[in-house]
Amino acid sequence: MKYLPDTQIMLWFLAEPEKLPDSVIADLNEAAPAPLFSAVSIWEVAIKQSLGRADFKADAETVRAQLLLAGWQELAFTGMHAAQIASLPNIHKDPFDRALLAQALVEEAVLLTSDAILASYPGPVRQV
Repeated sequence: MKYLPDTQIMLWFLAEPEKLPDSVIADLNEAAPAPLFSAVSIWEVAIKQSLGRADFKADAETVRAQLLLAGWQELAFTGMHAAQIASLPNIHKDPFDRALLAQALVEEAVLLTSDAILASYPGPVRQV
């Protein structure tokens, strides 16, 4: 099964795995093919990083390098993904989350999220 963690789950996996259930860590470690990480998530990290928020310590380049080193597959954001957003019900306003869901739909991957609103979408979304 393909897994695409949202940005929060991806960051927890790297820096605070104790926040994730053991079953999710196992799913990501044993995923075949390797878990996906989206360029959208790296973009989100880069934007938050550039804002200089005191409560946000992640570095986009470091996160990307760590994921690649761990064997995760990078998923580019394509025109097909962008077009898929138009078919989504207007449940969630966050453009990053909507883009990640569109990617999950196109790629036939399960989107892992801790966001209850995002998890309320029909389709391949699993709340963690």
